[in-house]
Amino acid sequence: MDQPNYITPQGLAALRARYDQLFADERPKLVEVVSWAAGNGDRSENGDYLYGKKRLREIDRELGWLSRRMKAARTINPAEQPDKNRVWFGATVTIADEDDRQRVVTLVGDDEQDASAGRIGWSSPIAKALRGASVGDLRRVVLPAGEKVWEVIEIRYPEG
Repeated sequence: MDQPNYITPQGLAALRARYDQLFADERPKLVEVVSWAAGNGDRSENGDYLYGKKRLREIDRELGWLSRRMKAARTINPAEQPDKNRVWFGATVTIADEDDRQRVVTLVGDDEQDASAGRIGWSSPIAKALRGASVGDLRRVVLPAGEKVWEVIEIRYPEG
């Protein structure tokens, strides 16, 4: 990774919860099913065994990914942002386009982004364009659908 994996405390907790759920709950149950299925004889046509082994590989791959992401994570609490007059990590920003259509977005870590909930990843084109902006600034964003200009209407950070 060439840049830090910024993440909010809530985002890191969500990654940890997913890791713990897979490691302590789902994986042991699946190991038990695979072990039972292996004892049933011919494994070449044993659906429980074949599916279980496949799912175990998927879980192990996800556990490895989660482990790497948590290890590389650099937790930043948005409430402790020193300059709350500019858009930085964790800011909730109200922006308006040329047609005065407003949109509210929160800049979060790439591992916790969810565009449908208004949480955009720190390395997304919109987040990159908004970084360092103040209220009233115009920011040009090049999106797959074309270029857009957004005006920063409001900047908020969570309370301590």
